[in-house]
Amino acid sequence: MLRLKQIFRDTKCAVIGMIHAGALPGEVQITSTPLYCGDIQKVLDDACREAECYASSHVDGVMIENMNDIPYVQAKHLGPEITATMTQICCKVRQILQPTPCGVQVLAGGNREAVAVAHAAGLQFVRAEGFVFSHVADEGFTDASAGVLFRYRRNIGANNVLVFTDIKKKHSSHAITSDVGIEDTARSAEFFCSDGVIITGTATGQPAELSELSAVKKVCTGPVLVGSGVTIENVTDYLQADAVIVGTHFKHGGKWQNQVDGNRVKLFMNKMCEARLMAEKI
Repeated sequence: MLRLKQIFRDTKCAVIGMIHAGALPGEVQITSTPLYCGDIQKVLDDACREAECYASSHVDGVMIENMNDIPYVQAKHLGPEITATMTQICCKVRQILQPTPCGVQVLAGGNREAVAVAHAAGLQFVRAEGFVFSHVADEGFTDASAGVLFRYRRNIGANNVLVFTDIKKKHSSHAITSDVGIEDTARSAEFFCSDGVIITGTATGQPAELSELSAVKKVCTGPVLVGSGVTIENVTDYLQADAVIVGTHFKHGGKWQNQVDGNRVKLFMNKMCEARLMAEKI
């Protein structure tokens, strides 16, 4: 908990805005992601514009993600071009947002790649999926990665990069661990040295269950983040979270595929500031 508070300057319920980088390139007609536009400069420019939007809106943090690389592949199929391009994007975004804390996620399950990118680009955190236990996601079977991931982080000297980990993550079936509740999953993630656990709804833009947030907060000694479905209408419901990750709601029309809407971000941050002040008076 202390490390998260140091990053976000002890902010109550920190707000982390998402930059969904455009589909990434590879070797032309071999490994480029299917939606790649053929113009890497456009991908970089779009990410930088969104970074500038967040900088002017005073969000507490920003995370960059390759969400447009659909359909996703498992980490074992990720090419080095993905790591290289994400590092380039993150370096440019970091320059714009300094000193705002920044993080990265590499889909799908590219947890070591994310740590490498964060370490190279000077980011403070990553979001990791498939940390403890196993599940079946859109892209197939995802196995636990905590042991390998944290050995890798130590080996490259990146222990300063915090790893926030999804539990019972969205877009996944958890039937194979149906006898393990979300509280026990959270305990296991903490036992395996997670720097913070993330709870979500069932899909992108879907709100997390408030009962699950309360239950996980009761059993965790470290940070608990909410990773989907937070909006200006329900943000006060999630104030007990240590941070909220907001992507879909910050986009034009509330659709994740669109560009960040600066007005929506500013209205949300105004509402959050009011909610924080009210919480302090209670």
